[in-house]
Amino acid sequence: MVFSTTLTQQVMGHTSVVSGRVESQLIAHDKEVYDIAFSRAGSGRDMFASVGADGSVRMFDIRNLKHSTIIYEDLNHAPLLRLAWNKQDTNYLATFAVDSVEVIILDLRVPCTPVARLNSHRAYVNGLAWAPHSSCHLCTASEDCQALIWDIQSMPRAIEDPILAYTAAGEINQIQWSSTQPDWIAICYNSAMEILRV
Repeated sequence: MVFSTTLTQQVMGHTSVVSGRVESQLIAHDKEVYDIAFSRAGSGRDMFASVGADGSVRMFDIRNLKHSTIIYEDLNHAPLLRLAWNKQDTNYLATFAVDSVEVIILDLRVPCTPVARLNSHRAYVNGLAWAPHSSCHLCTASEDCQALIWDIQSMPRAIEDPILAYTAAGEINQIQWSSTQPDWIAICYNSAMEILRV
């Protein structure tokens, strides 16, 4: 049987594609769920994590849906808006809160404690994408009109500045790093989309 995962407020459901029925519901977050990301560990289909308005990152294993693991909880319970799983090293996740200029890097081997905080944006962060070909590169996008590429290989030392920066003609709303052409990053702002060569 083939399954897909759907998110409705704080309830995550496991839905059968064949019948369209909800097979099971996962109630883990205390408030709305905002984003979900699958890990590429193992087969790439068993582990996923979610973030939401309760300020937590929770990890699930589809093979055992009776519980979830809290990977991180924001001290101020600030809602976490987006989540991205490192495509090369599945120990690392990146997330950021609503109305925040900071991106948080998490290591599953050190739960509940960020291993890095990226703070060079001057306005709210809107998106992030890990490099498909490198375990230590992350691109973040913000309302400050900047797309920043970070090199995190120096962790646990503090990461002060990005290694590359691009300034768009408007507030960047979303970013994607091409998995088939890793030299290309796409950004969207206003009514425009730009393809950037790294």
